[in-house]
Amino acid sequence: MAVNLRGRSFLTLMDFTPNEIDYLLTLAADLKAKKRAGIRGQTLAGKNIALLFEKSSTRTRCAFTVACNDEGAFPEYLNKNDIQLGAKEDVKDTARVLGRMFDGIEFRGFKQSVVEDLAKYSGVPVWNGLTDSDHPTQVLADFLTLRENFGKLQGLTLVYLGDGRNNMSNALMIGCAKMGINYVVSSPKELEPDKNLLEKCRAVAAHSSISVINNPIEAVKGADAIYTDVWVSMGEEALKEERYRLLGDWQVNSHIMNSTGKSSTIFLHCLPAVKGSEVTEEVFESEASKVFDEAENRLHTIKAVMVATLGA
Repeated sequence: MAVNLRGRSFLTLMDFTPNEIDYLLTLAADLKAKKRAGIRGQTLAGKNIALLFEKSSTRTRCAFTVACNDEGAFPEYLNKNDIQLGAKEDVKDTARVLGRMFDGIEFRGFKQSVVEDLAKYSGVPVWNGLTDSDHPTQVLADFLTLRENFGKLQGLTLVYLGDGRNNMSNALMIGCAKMGINYVVSSPKELEPDKNLLEKCRAVAAHSSISVINNPIEAVKGADAIYTDVWVSMGEEALKEERYRLLGDWQVNSHIMNSTGKSSTIFLHCLPAVKGSEVTEEVFESEASKVFDEAENRLHTIKAVMVATLGA
């Protein structure tokens, strides 16, 4: 079935069918091969892209900027001090101004409602670079990494250890439900995923299971990939002491990796990592760690989203 995403915004993987997600991953793999062969594109030639950042960033900002440059677009970086987003000017008005000047808008910030309003009122494709509740571009990079390592997605088992309520766990759960990956989230009871989202994901998971297993050793049995994230998300720094107290048993270490019962299990992390906290240096630097493949794949999957929704 032909896929046409032109003019679409990319706010959450919940908005996309498995066929559409597979198309983006296939396109990303093709763009990655061309990049490595030194082939530059012009699918975004003449396009102006606004990059809005309320939250700091390394991979997201660099990936969008390089993707624009590789495909002929002109990126304009705007941080929270450069615009009046939601301060002197409401999001609706900012969206309508930017939509008349730019061909596409990336947003990385706090509220999901902001990226939704940008998409609603700007009239141009809007891409979610991260919010407090979702991180869909990261999941595309994760899934491309899984495909590169296992040759497939459906039927794999991905286990997330840590804060089960954070944006990374949410986004992975949505993506796994869509793509037939068995998803296991393991966290303390205090940090279990939102029950409404859990049920919503289970409702769309026609070819896989979504499980919550508090015991981390039990949770990782049979895992093809173990995923973790920082224990304290941006904006929650005041909770550091409590999070470290709650999550100590969920550190990804050699004992956790060996508990999968598989020698082929890989380790994933969206980065940046606090080594010695959510993951040990030993695991982070091991052959099982694919974190820098993931980081590179942010570029190729973000480029695929831009090309598919805005490209010529």
